[in-house]
Amino acid sequence: QVKGMYNGDKARKEVLVDYGFRLRAAMDNRPLKIEEFYERINQVVYVSATPREFELDLSKKSSRNTNSSKLPKNYSGYVEQLIRPTGLLDPVIELYPDLSSNIDKLKSAIKKRKYLDMEILNDNFVARNQIDDLLIRIQDTIKKGQRVLVTTLTKRMAEDLTTYLKDVNISVSYIHSDVDSLDRVEILKNLRLGKFDVLVGVNLLREGLDLPEVSLVAILDADKEGFLRTGPSLIQIIGRAARHQEGNVIMYSDKVTDSMHYAISETRRRREIQNKYNIDHGITPRSIQKEIRTQLVGKDKKEDISTKVQDQNFYKRAETFTILDKKQRTDLLEEIHTQMLVYADMMEFELATEMRDLYEKLTGKKLKS
Repeated sequence: QVKGMYNGDKARKEVLVDYGFRLRAAMDNRPLKIEEFYERINQVVYVSATPREFELDLSKKSSRNTNSSKLPKNYSGYVEQLIRPTGLLDPVIELYPDLSSNIDKLKSAIKKRKYLDMEILNDNFVARNQIDDLLIRIQDTIKKGQRVLVTTLTKRMAEDLTTYLKDVNISVSYIHSDVDSLDRVEILKNLRLGKFDVLVGVNLLREGLDLPEVSLVAILDADKEGFLRTGPSLIQIIGRAARHQEGNVIMYSDKVTDSMHYAISETRRRREIQNKYNIDHGITPRSIQKEIRTQLVGKDKKEDISTKVQDQNFYKRAETFTILDKKQRTDLLEEIHTQMLVYADMMEFELATEMRDLYEKLTGKKLKS
């Protein structure tokens, strides 16, 4: 985030300057570069659900250079917070083959990784193809009044799966990168309210979703190594089922990749620690009870309507520009100019250009860059 602030600000300002909405001097007002930031700080505490190597390595180096008798031996520089106030455990993870014909291949991989307690290794286990199995699991979850998240690798796959689930009378919705922020919030709220039971998505299901009603997370193509299936990414996806006491994750794959092994082993390690703590302290896990708050979507829609009305008002007043007195003309031009700058700050460059063109038409002069 610190590294990205400078580049993000620079990219935005360059557009504003190039299109004449800001002076070149605006570039001087900027965030610190990453090197400048670290020159100015003394102590720092990183807080993250999924720390990366950068933070971990920096913490380890710092702990080695700290000469303090108060630190425990073999201190690695970081402290884990694994215990939840609700007593909830990290979810149970199961593996299932993409194709039923690959069952033996997956069983062999599971045994090699020593996950000997998985359901798939039972003698009476019946293998199905992944979509058939997913449908049964979804139906069982819905019967209990719970929700399901399904994450795919591609938009096309998500669209096809959504269409299939609708065809078999599953109440499902689809979320993707083209959905704007307000609609995304509305979709997630509707999932919690039970207006539909299954949400299918791609990268948007990785982090930042707090959905206590979700008890099943299905990960399709879990063994396809890549950005969306790295160890930390899988842990974030798995975490979506950690708000429910019956939290379950099913990974569909034909092998166990290193990323899967990391995510499964780490989740099991955390679950073991959490379970021991609950037993030692007599804690019974309970699902999170979280209020479903009404979003200010209506307000934003009104603002959109208000903006359109305001722009129409500018054009209507501009039609009578020649018969206005000097003060009225000046006021109108100032309002149009201000609105142009507001649109530019909002990155609404098409609307800003319309206001600029209207201003230039009324004044007969080109605005200076």
